[in-house]
Amino acid sequence: MEKIWENEYVYTTAYYSVVILCIVLFLAVFELVTKYKNWEEIKNGNISVAMATGGKIFGIANVFRHSIMHNNSLLTMIGWGVYGFVLLLLGYFIFEFLTPGFKIDEEIENDNRAVGLLAMIISIGLSFVIGAGIS
Repeated sequence: MEKIWENEYVYTTAYYSVVILCIVLFLAVFELVTKYKNWEEIKNGNISVAMATGGKIFGIANVFRHSIMHNNSLLTMIGWGVYGFVLLLLGYFIFEFLTPGFKIDEEIENDNRAVGLLAMIISIGLSFVIGAGIS
């Protein structure tokens, strides 16, 4: 069994598969905490939701990139990836808290592209900070 893990194709496929599953799971969690339905809004052409969701996907993938690069076991990589996701989720709540003049979810749902862009940049930016911490 150990010889299988030495094959780089198997190794890459395993990490890729786990990260895809984690992204799907984490996006489902984000779907639960937002007041709008991401995929429904994207289907209807809501650019703000697409930008915010794209930022979340990029952020999660970037956290896992750093986790893969700096951990030798699949379980450790998952652990750091989950930790990074929790920090991204915390960043989302902090963003909502720091804007008492308006509700982030409502603005994104109403296709306020300035808020959608800012949400995307916050997710991406935080993922680099989290990734540096993992490194």
